[in-house]
Amino acid sequence: VSDQKPLGCWSVKHGQIITCPVVCNFETHEYVAVHDDKVLRIWKNQDINLDKVFKATVSLLADVYRIHSLPNGGPVVLFKGGGVRTLDVLLEAPQQEIENVISDEVIKWSEAFMEGQQPVLIFATEKDGDFFVYVQKLKMNSLHKYKLEQQELSKPLSFMAYIKKQIITLLCLYSNDSVYKVLIPLQQNTEEEEQILPKSLLLNLSVSGSVLKGTSFVVLDKDHVAVLGRLAVSGEESKECLTIWNTKFQTLQTSKELPLGTSGQLWCYEEKFFFTHGKVLTVIMYKCETSSLAAAVGKLKDSQTPDVSSFVNWNTLEDEELAASLPSEQPVALKSESRMSLRSKRNTVAKVQPDTLSVGQLLLNLKNASTTVFEDELRQLMSKVQMPDLQATIGCVVTALINRCKTNPKYYPRNFLLQIVQTQDLSYSLCPDLMAVALEKKDVYLLQICLQRFPDIPEEITCACLKVFLSISEAYLQRIDVNLESVICYIDIELNNKEVKTEIVENGFNVELEQDIWDTKITKETHLTAGGEFCPVGPQKAALLNAILHSAYSETFLLPHLKNLPAQQAVLFLRYLYYLYVKCSEKINTALPGIRCPTISQIMDWMCLLLDAHFTVMVMLPEAKGLLSDLHRFVRAQVRFYSELNKIEGSLRELQRLNHQKDPQTYSIEVLELI
Repeated sequence: VSDQKPLGCWSVKHGQIITCPVVCNFETHEYVAVHDDKVLRIWKNQDINLDKVFKATVSLLADVYRIHSLPNGGPVVLFKGGGVRTLDVLLEAPQQEIENVISDEVIKWSEAFMEGQQPVLIFATEKDGDFFVYVQKLKMNSLHKYKLEQQELSKPLSFMAYIKKQIITLLCLYSNDSVYKVLIPLQQNTEEEEQILPKSLLLNLSVSGSVLKGTSFVVLDKDHVAVLGRLAVSGEESKECLTIWNTKFQTLQTSKELPLGTSGQLWCYEEKFFFTHGKVLTVIMYKCETSSLAAAVGKLKDSQTPDVSSFVNWNTLEDEELAASLPSEQPVALKSESRMSLRSKRNTVAKVQPDTLSVGQLLLNLKNASTTVFEDELRQLMSKVQMPDLQATIGCVVTALINRCKTNPKYYPRNFLLQIVQTQDLSYSLCPDLMAVALEKKDVYLLQICLQRFPDIPEEITCACLKVFLSISEAYLQRIDVNLESVICYIDIELNNKEVKTEIVENGFNVELEQDIWDTKITKETHLTAGGEFCPVGPQKAALLNAILHSAYSETFLLPHLKNLPAQQAVLFLRYLYYLYVKCSEKINTALPGIRCPTISQIMDWMCLLLDAHFTVMVMLPEAKGLLSDLHRFVRAQVRFYSELNKIEGSLRELQRLNHQKDPQTYSIEVLELI
């Protein structure tokens, strides 16, 4: 999620439907999915085609409702009829009969826990307006059924549960805009078929005449819950909001409007919220501390204007909705920059100085300052901030610098920006306009460093960098700074016609390297390799292109932008990729020497992408004809070579097996004939 890159994608056949959420088996590191209610698919990360992975079909009379994965207990399968099996037991006999424990009831929600070494499953059902709760302990094979106490003119919309000290706490969000709490003892000795569970009011979702029509909620800790829903104010149109409530003092801690809309679902995992906002998955970090009355009523700090957003960082949503860098009405405190902190500890009050300014307020005060004062204050700000607030603060500093660049085209603090990018762990999402300004200024060195250090660069920006790198002349590149560490060991460089030769001997293959300083004019002859093959670009341009090859991408998003690359640039890039491909093939380990050099996989992937994007153009261009022919011959020769190796693979494995069977302490000479 942090890198904004897909790591894997699997598809079922056309007409098949995945019918419950996919889970991970923590014990075997496998994924488990169900499609069409009956077919289980189990696969690992390296598997590509779901049709070829493990498949099991359950009984015709049983439909899977949900699979729950427990960290220490393995996956648990819940069927729509209320039957429960562990995944291991189910796979031993997939066609086994599954009992129906509920009659004419529909499962509305389920959850699984580990109580010690005991897996516990709880699920809620509905029948004719009545709601029931089932608790099953798998190892003891015990099942208890309860009935929820009815609430006049309202019904449960969403459930949440947790287990502590042998007691299950079930929270229910009702349609009357309230959250109720139900306690279920895990140790149950009574044999009654059905007990009625009393409930108590935990939270009323209304404040100052506004009512929250909740759709889903999560428990943050014993005193805080987060509710996603529509906030209705009399006389106004309701708005979707994410809200955080203090259940101990019955107060709304903070809320945030979600104008792009949500799916109505909210998840919480490892102190992070997950929910869809518009077309994106939004992740917001939070941290709850000990609840206090001062925090609940917003009086922790002596403030003239109470503002809930002053202690909550909604920066993720600000970027999505407004792309606003420093909104003055939502200051971000230095003490809580990258994590959303619910103010509550009394002992933190003493640490907050009256003159402490938020990052946003400080940067606003510097808006009209002179360049020298502006940069000095920003350097001091970065030196004061401590982790985990440093990264977000640095992002604000870079954004402030870029904003000044936009308002004053003559201002461009290149050295300051380079220093920040080289010394701090930044990402593209923290300062999205940085690379856009560098592209406008054609600052290829800054772009190279960003490509090397940012893990989440969009494919559109990557292709824009590629266009700039390919379009800049070699003469211009010789006059500017470029990091050459990725090319210095395999592209020969000459200075004043003086050669410095280094010999590398690897498996009988000799390579002569001419390594020297790079700031003089480089002619075509200086890029001649030991094998007589010319590098089609100079070392500076090669180093920039290597940074492109190392960048992360998704093929689906990259191809449309790659197709916009001019034909001549596409041919030049393909020539360089072919050159790298040949150089890699000279080595027995198919690896280029040096630091941050492209791998054979990266080279092959980009060659395939480039040919996919420009194949028709390549075929039509006369200057590309020879290149494609050479590439075809080289690949064909390699295919034949590896085909011959495959023929003797079995013999080599047999030889290895024979060697393992023999006593290594004895000495012998054997002649083996490969037929």
